[in-house]
Amino acid sequence: MYKVYIFDLDGTLLDTLQDLADSVNHALRQYGLPEHSLDDIRRFVGNGVRRLMERATPDGAQNPLFDAVFASFRQHYMEHSLDTTRPYDGIPEMLHALKARGCRLAVVSNKMMAATQSLVAHFFPEIDVAIGEHEAEGIRRKPAPDTVLEALRQLGFPQCQPPFTVGECPPAVYVGDSDVDIATARNSGLPCISVLWGFRDRDFLQAHGATTFVEHPVELIK
Repeated sequence: MYKVYIFDLDGTLLDTLQDLADSVNHALRQYGLPEHSLDDIRRFVGNGVRRLMERATPDGAQNPLFDAVFASFRQHYMEHSLDTTRPYDGIPEMLHALKARGCRLAVVSNKMMAATQSLVAHFFPEIDVAIGEHEAEGIRRKPAPDTVLEALRQLGFPQCQPPFTVGECPPAVYVGDSDVDIATARNSGLPCISVLWGFRDRDFLQAHGATTFVEHPVELIK
């Protein structure tokens, strides 16, 4: 059995899609730019909020309005990240069961650090460590392994570095819903469990190398 579970946040523990879409479209609307459907936003997420806004804004970062649009998105999302966001069914119970077994739990996300820590603190008191995007401190966002290794360090396992040596590190697993998560697990030297209730479907995940799937959070307990 795994002793450490490192989770992605958006699309894995929390359904954040509507709030992200609302903030994206608010920012675009402020500057007279075309808005996007929920399915568009679903395809855009996964590589951090800057990449989300680059994909949502015509001509991306080359658009002369981009910096203003991005700032508008960040401000709106920090004020509205709890409007409709909720845990997926079965997630709180799964986390509680893992914690009761003595497992250590962490979240690593490409979401802004402040939003990541705020959402985790609000919804998931069982989570020991929550790390968001903070490349200014030299910790690269996923799929680089930096946030995973930082989570292991904060959990009390600073000796854990890939390739992991049996006996030096507790059995750990990475759980996510996207191709970015699959690559993050691989780059971190961890096995990956891909969830099927998130932002990507089975065919997409298999095409990006996923091999282990769960259809409901209770399967992570079993």
